[in-house]
Amino acid sequence: MKHVIAFIQDHKLTPVTHALHGVEGLTGVTAASVRGFGRTASSEDKRAIRDELELLTQRIRLDVFCRDDLADAVIETIRSVAHTGLRGDGKVYVAPVEDALRIETGERGEEAV
Repeated sequence: MKHVIAFIQDHKLTPVTHALHGVEGLTGVTAASVRGFGRTASSEDKRAIRDELELLTQRIRLDVFCRDDLADAVIETIRSVAHTGLRGDGKVYVAPVEDALRIETGERGEEAV
């Protein structure tokens, strides 16, 4: 199993989630509004960020847990739909998942996802 974590621009949430609905076998996505800064911040910006949190950039974080065979399709879907060609389009990270548990049924592993 894989954990795909994507940071995308706010206005891309709807198109990306609609596109992810088209990935056959994908069981869900979690989205959260987050704030942060990337490597584009200058030293002066970093000092300001320490002083004023409202200067942090608003982004959407997507968390997708999926079977290994779906990871590439999820990643490519996010990349293609979130891409604008401009700086700040976002990032995608992928991490292995050791186990999962569906509380309702007690299912474990890929069946729980």
